Amino acid sequence: MAQKLTIDQKSHLLACLRKGIRYDGRSLEEYRPVQIEVGVVKTAEGSARVKIGDTELLAGVKLAIEKPYPDIPDEGTLMVGAEFLPLSNPDFEMGPPSTEAIELARVVDRGIRESKAIDTKKLCLIVGEKVWIVQVDICIVNDSGNLFDASSLAVLAALMNTRFPTNENGKIDYKTLTNEHLPLLKYPIEVTVYKLGDQLFVDPTIEEQGAYDARLTVASLENGKLCALQKGGDNPLQPEEIIAMVELAMKKAKELRPLIKDLEARA
Repeated sequence: MAQKLTIDQKSHLLACLRKGIRYDGRSLEEYRPVQIEVGVVKTAEGSARVKIGDTELLAGVKLAIEKPYPDIPDEGTLMVGAEFLPLSNPDFEMGPPSTEAIELARVVDRGIRESKAIDTKKLCLIVGEKVWIVQVDICIVNDSGNLFDASSLAVLAALMNTRFPTNENGKIDYKTLTNEHLPLLKYPIEVTVYKLGDQLFVDPTIEEQGAYDARLTVASLENGKLCALQKGGDNPLQPEEIIAMVELAMKKAKELRPLIKDLEARA
């Protein structure tokens, strides 16, 4: 969440972007340093901390055995939630999840779900009766912009870090994890491209987030397959702008993928 800039502030920012200049010195297509750390929450079955510049958040995975949904009796389910704590941004308020928190969770959930990243059939224990439910919580520690991409990376890393708890005759021991990881088939990466005027850029600072006209979050796989698109912002996008934003997102996803490859190698 970011405060809207005034018209003059927005015009000044756009003029800088047209010159290829950002307030923190980066190019329009440049991310701030990205760091991923896994296994940071010992009480979760999987967890990760992601930092993009000064933005920092945690993702934690809890597993539970529940009854499956009637329309998918032989599949487990993914559930993603996000909490915007006032300590992470003075504009966040206590209470029920805000519209922004709900949108963040849905965008991240969609990227994982639509890519078929998890083999949900392998989460079935007894058809129609018992399946594993994968619940992921996103906790914002410090909001300095680009929560979408940071959350997506954190959730994927946490899922890769997840191990099943001991399950003996339906009695789960969460204090004793097995060596069995979640059945992950694919590793989608989400990149959000922002548009201000005629300029496109990635990884916005909190100030830049207060000025954009539209954004597009693009989830893609290593083979270049598109998994999900989510548009945000008040202004519409033209077809040629969407194509340009998808191309930029795919380019940046390739640059981020070595971070996931490194986690995969260490899993």
